[in-house]
Amino acid sequence: MSDPKPQFSVCSEALSLQKKSLLDAINSPVDLKRLAVEQLPQLAQEIRQQIISTVSTTGGHLAPNLGVVELTIALHYVFDTPRDKIIWDVGHQAYTHKLLTGRKDVFHTLRQSGGLSGFPKRGESPYDAFDTGHSSTSISAALGMAVGKCLKKERRRVIAVIGDGSMTAGLAFEGLNNAGDLSKDLIVVLNDNEMSISPNVGALSSFLSRKLTKRAVVYARRQFENFLKMVPGIGDELMLWAKKSEESFKSFLTPGMLFEALKFNYLGPVQGHRFDHLIETFGNVKNLNGPVLVHVLTTKGKGYEPAECNPTCFHGLGCFDLETGEPKKTVSDIPTYTEVFGNTLIKLAREDHRIVAVSAAMPDGTGLVDFRLHYPDRFFDVGICEQHAVTFAAGIATEGFRPVVAIYSTFLQRAYDQVLHDVCIQNLPVIFALDRGGIVGEDGETHQGLFDLSYLRHLPNMILMAPKDEDELRHMLYTAVSHVGPIALRYPRGGGVGTPLSPVLKKIPLGQAEVLTEGDDLLILAVGASVYPALEAARGLEEQGFKATVVNARFIKPLDQAQILSLAARCGRVLTVEENVAAGGFGSAVLELLSDHGLHGIPVKRLGVGDLFVEHGSQKILRRKYGLDPQGILEGALNLLGHPNGKKNVIWGNFQNSEG
Repeated sequence: MSDPKPQFSVCSEALSLQKKSLLDAINSPVDLKRLAVEQLPQLAQEIRQQIISTVSTTGGHLAPNLGVVELTIALHYVFDTPRDKIIWDVGHQAYTHKLLTGRKDVFHTLRQSGGLSGFPKRGESPYDAFDTGHSSTSISAALGMAVGKCLKKERRRVIAVIGDGSMTAGLAFEGLNNAGDLSKDLIVVLNDNEMSISPNVGALSSFLSRKLTKRAVVYARRQFENFLKMVPGIGDELMLWAKKSEESFKSFLTPGMLFEALKFNYLGPVQGHRFDHLIETFGNVKNLNGPVLVHVLTTKGKGYEPAECNPTCFHGLGCFDLETGEPKKTVSDIPTYTEVFGNTLIKLAREDHRIVAVSAAMPDGTGLVDFRLHYPDRFFDVGICEQHAVTFAAGIATEGFRPVVAIYSTFLQRAYDQVLHDVCIQNLPVIFALDRGGIVGEDGETHQGLFDLSYLRHLPNMILMAPKDEDELRHMLYTAVSHVGPIALRYPRGGGVGTPLSPVLKKIPLGQAEVLTEGDDLLILAVGASVYPALEAARGLEEQGFKATVVNARFIKPLDQAQILSLAARCGRVLTVEENVAAGGFGSAVLELLSDHGLHGIPVKRLGVGDLFVEHGSQKILRRKYGLDPQGILEGALNLLGHPNGKKNVIWGNFQNSEG
């Protein structure tokens, strides 16, 4: 079969109306298997059209999904899912998988509140073998499943699909190492979209791998091995020579030496957009025993020219125009928190040569692209290796520098031990810039930044702060660079509130809160992105005849103890507000403070997220649902004041001091 040329173009080459839709007739992989191989390119074309059209209106991960359309079809065509298990690493390339497994009729709800998740979810479909959202977990999870099936004496295949970026993480190699040692039946598909291997070598190696995995060839090789072993006197030596010759030949033609050293049978590279290559290879691999790694070459963004030309931009994006690929967003002069962070760090680095920036494969997402251009010698992208990023930064800090680890809140969770053991115990001046703190939105449970206040607050030597707006972020970053010791600042996803940026940066005294309004009926202590909604709620209280003191806490640790104790005693009621889980967060810190100083008679209500994982949906919808928007804060305040308009059941984290 010839390599099909990309036919998809939204503007002028949409599917012919005369051509019957294949996707419409597919409700499960059983329907897929009824198609002839010659029909699969048309199906791939239809799926690409569906993905591009849907993501243009819902936002999502476009380029990764366009790159694995043929690969996904081939896996479901050859293997018997869901009895055979496919684990998608990260999971942001599973859109084709969802379309083929009974979810095409609700695909338009992708990433919307109450709709399909943008990632695999076991609770959504039996075809989703494992919940994923963070990278590099697939091999370990798949190996665990393979062991479980072995214990149950089930002869079923388990396939982990992992990208070349995810393969940089230590966890992936830990899984590979253990898999080689256990020698269980496991198939790892390495999706390589970097095109690092020349077409000629790739084609030859692909041909060899496909042919050398045929049943007859595998059988013949075993028979030959048995023959060599039986040769009197020198059988073992001949066997060793033959094995070395095969490995040398394979290593010369392919990049599989590392995987062979880990005791994997390495196959590839296979052209990832050729159905004949994919189906033949997977059909043969089904019959192999032990761990196998299939190296597949794909093109990220394939089939949509803007995504192919700029796969980084189209990796994950919001709504966009189908014709041009340009993003659809409201024109605003207000910068995002991420942009403000990146610009401020460049300004500080210009004046302080100790500043270096560290990213874990997210320079675009964390606003460090321009820093990399300005200071290439002081920028380090370590790949998807959050644990290494933190310890690497700790090492830099021991040499007198001020490393800034810019990382999403949800991804720093992966390096908790390194923050504790390698940074905090040694009291090293590492700065953690936690982007996407709080409710993130459409990416759902795996990406919500709702735990950092809790998992960082209890670490000795750690300073933890959150700005109320984009200007305060700049002053906090300036403060952090001057601090000698671990310090973290967390800020939300999206645009700022429109506060003018001060021309001069000032240090904020550690632990100093800011009183924004005065009133004796209620003390509202808010932190970070919750401050402005709390101010709006306070205006609503005034309309009900109540006056509240609103405080921008700024610091979760250390708290402004003297001011909080004084104001709590004066107002007699305390409402805390945070975009974080209620357990162990900012509100817990306030309760501990009041209890430690004997203020047991003061009612306290904590607004935060309860003992659950927050699902996907827009930030606006989720903040309303969990009582963290102005209306929810107002209702919580009125409830604490005993007003009939106060609603108890809409607030998560609704606690009161038991001695109050």
